[in-house]
Amino acid sequence: MSIQESDVLQALAGVTDPNTGQDFVSTKQIKNLQIAGDDLSFDVELGYPAKSQIPALRQALVAAARAVPGVGNVSVNVVTKVQAHAVQRGVQLMPGVKNIVGVASGKGGVGKSTTAVNLALALAAEGAAVGVLDADIYGPSMPIMLGVSGKPESLDGKSMEPLQNHGVQVSSIGFLVDPDEAMVWRGPMATQALEQLLRHTNWRELDYLIVDLPPGTGDIQLTLSQRVPMTGAVIVTTPQDIALADARKGVTMFEKVGVPILGLVENMAVHVCSNCGHVEHIFGAEGGKRYAEEKGLDYLGALPLALSIREQADSGRPTVVADPDGEVAAIYKSIARQVAIKIAAKAKDFSSRFPSIKISRDT
Repeated sequence: MSIQESDVLQALAGVTDPNTGQDFVSTKQIKNLQIAGDDLSFDVELGYPAKSQIPALRQALVAAARAVPGVGNVSVNVVTKVQAHAVQRGVQLMPGVKNIVGVASGKGGVGKSTTAVNLALALAAEGAAVGVLDADIYGPSMPIMLGVSGKPESLDGKSMEPLQNHGVQVSSIGFLVDPDEAMVWRGPMATQALEQLLRHTNWRELDYLIVDLPPGTGDIQLTLSQRVPMTGAVIVTTPQDIALADARKGVTMFEKVGVPILGLVENMAVHVCSNCGHVEHIFGAEGGKRYAEEKGLDYLGALPLALSIREQADSGRPTVVADPDGEVAAIYKSIARQVAIKIAAKAKDFSSRFPSIKISRDT
């Protein structure tokens, strides 16, 4: 009995993506289906990195295919293909960078940089090519958090190579100035320096560039959100009313410039005493969650106020690297996965597929 492609596709339609709830047939993610006698092979194309989930997914697809009468050997190749997605109107994508994600907060001290670096490391752990731009010009923290030091190399005297550690590329003003030097720059000068950092770094074929934005909603933040081609932004806040009041301003700023909000992260949501296990909501309970519901934003997750998170970041080995199988790392990975899935669902950018048109006059 010959195996029919329609029977195979019907069987595979019963397997759903645990992250999206959709099957791989209706979403046209099944590619290169080949039937040779009783042997079957096909590819599954994911739009987001999911290295840790691929074995279980492959197993489910093989089991579904083998349920078709007559099927013998089944070969499934699960691949990730991250696409470039649409950004603000009138802003061009950057060469070598598919998607830029801004991590922002309305105020400082809410753990924005810690969230940004762990988000980047979680995406990298799932198999993505990731970079980090430390855009906090007055308080660059990525050199410490990623355990990177030294001066960037310039091969042409005009641009610079990103430094690397823990599998991510990184660029920061902290690599170019003395650690004890205060950046006494006015807004336009700081903005210009950041644009140079962004555009004069030779990012090497990134799926995601995570931009750790300066806290607040002033001139620098507004200019960056208008000029940097952002696929979306992640808002970081604590449950505290004061932090939420400023987070609201950050959301409003991105809405005004047409940058989609990918979701909200509630940091320092709860503290569990390391001695007695007592649970205490130091900054209030679920303020961020309530705001996300009120505003219609995706609530990406809540992180504890934990000594280990601070210690690991200060040591240059953030939580996702220092304790990859731990409970807190699992939260960061869940947040990263949700961000990547939201990006994959956005409209794609096809500008790179078309040649630029030049009009010249005959003389």
